[in-house]
This record gives sequence, structure tokens and C-alpha cells, in this order.
Amino acid sequence: MSVKQQRVRSTNEVMYRARDLAAVRAYYHGELGFPIIIDTPKVLGFDTGTLNLYFEPGDPDFAVLEFEVADLDKARADLLAAGCTIVEDDPDLPRLYLRDRFGVVFNVNEA
Repeated sequence: MSVKQQRVRSTNEVMYRARDLAAVRAYYHGELGFPIIIDTPKVLGFDTGTLNLYFEPGDPDFAVLEFEVADLDKARADLLAAGCTIVEDDPDLPRLYLRDRFGVVFNVNEA
């Protein structure tokens, strides 16, 4: 089962900064198909299901989202193979922060 086949859940709304909102729009709407819920020069937002993800212009830093998966070890392997990088990994907390190719940082927990 790939990470795409696992049920991944997120909650609440998260704001993030990106230098190129057109690239963000092309990826999150064009590639992933998320509906746009707001599109202004100052804010671009997507309905991703249980999470509304917003971007504003600026230098990327990171906000931490939280996702739950059925199999953490499998998700870790699949996400790393898909180009994610580990930011912090501490199973005692438990904490697995990964960064995707747009700089979004998220914590993956096993549900």
C-alpha cells in the first residue's frame, strides 16, 4: 500500500508563505486538484478536505500541519521516496516532521 492508498487525515486551517503563488496554484490546484476557496493577491487558499490550506506571499518559513496515517513506517518510506526530507524525527514524543518540495512541514502520526 503506497502512502496515496492510506487514509491521511488533517485538521483545521494552516497559513504558509511562498514566493511564487502561481507555482503554488499550479501544483495544489492544477496537479493535486484542490478547489480554490480564495484567490487574491494577498491570499490563495485551497480546500483540501478537512484542512483549509492558505498561502500568502513571502519568504518560506514553516507552519506545522498534522497528518494521521495507518502505517507510519510505510508512510515514512513512501514520503521519503516521493522527495520529502526529514526535519525532525523523535519517536519518543512521537514526532516525525517532514518537509515537502514546497517547504511545507508536517508531522505524521500513526492513527
